[in-house]
Amino acid sequence: MPPPGARLSQADLSFLVAAAAPEVRDKARLRRLLAEDDDFREAFLDDEKTWHRVAAEQEVFLRISPRLYFEVLLRRARRELDSLGHTIERTGGQKVAVFDAGEVVDLLSRRAVLAYLAEMLSSFTRIESYTLAFRVRPGVWRKIRFNDLDLDSLIRFAEAVEEDQRLGLFKRIADLCLFVLGLFPEYVRAKHRYPVSGQLRPQLLGRARRGPEEYEAEGRRFYGLAAEHPAAAKFGLSEVFSLLGGRFRAAQKPLSFIAERYLHAQRRDLFGLGRAGLP
Repeated sequence: MPPPGARLSQADLSFLVAAAAPEVRDKARLRRLLAEDDDFREAFLDDEKTWHRVAAEQEVFLRISPRLYFEVLLRRARRELDSLGHTIERTGGQKVAVFDAGEVVDLLSRRAVLAYLAEMLSSFTRIESYTLAFRVRPGVWRKIRFNDLDLDSLIRFAEAVEEDQRLGLFKRIADLCLFVLGLFPEYVRAKHRYPVSGQLRPQLLGRARRGPEEYEAEGRRFYGLAAEHPAAAKFGLSEVFSLLGGRFRAAQKPLSFIAERYLHAQRRDLFGLGRAGLP
C-alpha cells in the first residue's frame, strides 16, 4: 500500500498549495514537502482555506482527484462531529441524536482508517461491470457476470474463487455494504419494505431480501474475513479491516454525515447513479 502522499497527484498538490498557501513563491518545493511529509500535508488538508476552496468550486473534480475531495470532506466531518458531540440516527421516520461522536472522531483520527475511507469513496465514483472466467477445479471453468454494486453476485463470486483471489472480493463486499448504508440508506429501506405499509417486499429471482441489519451483518462479516486473509497483512490493511468490522456503525456515521451535510442531491450523479441505479 503506497504512502498517503503518493496517492495525491501533482494537480492535487498544486491545488493544496493554491488553496492554503497562495503567497508562497517556491511552489515546487512546497509540493515536494506535501508529498513527502505526512504531518505537513495533513495541516494543509485540515486548513480552513482548503475546505472553503473545495466547497466553493462548482466543478471541483476538474481540478482535483476524488481521493483528495473525499479526504477533505472526511476531515471536515471529523471536526464538525467533534464540535457537535453527537450523531443523528433515523428511527421510525424520526431523527434521534446519539451521543457517540467521540467514537466516530476517534476512528477518523486514525490516519490509515481515514485514508482508507477516502480511497473507498473514490472507488465508487467508477462503477465497473465484469464477465470473468475462473477455474472451479482442474479442467473446469465457469463464467460469472456482475458489477461491483451487486452484492449478491459479488458474494457468489467470492465463494467460488480460490483463496488467494478472495481478498479483493472480501474488501469490495464489505466496502459496498458500508457505502450503501452510509450514502444511500434509503435504497436499502425501499428495496426491503414497501414505504407506506412497511410490509416486506417479496423475494425476486432468488435474490436475498436484505434490510439494513443484513447489510451491516454482511459488512462486519466480510471486513472480518478480509482482516484474517493472509494478504491483508502484506498490504498493511489487517488492522484497518479489523477496526471497520468491529466498529462498522461508527464507520458508517461520517459517510452519512457528509451525504446529508455536504453532498445533498448531487450524491447520485457524483457516484454515477443518476444514469444507472443500484442493482
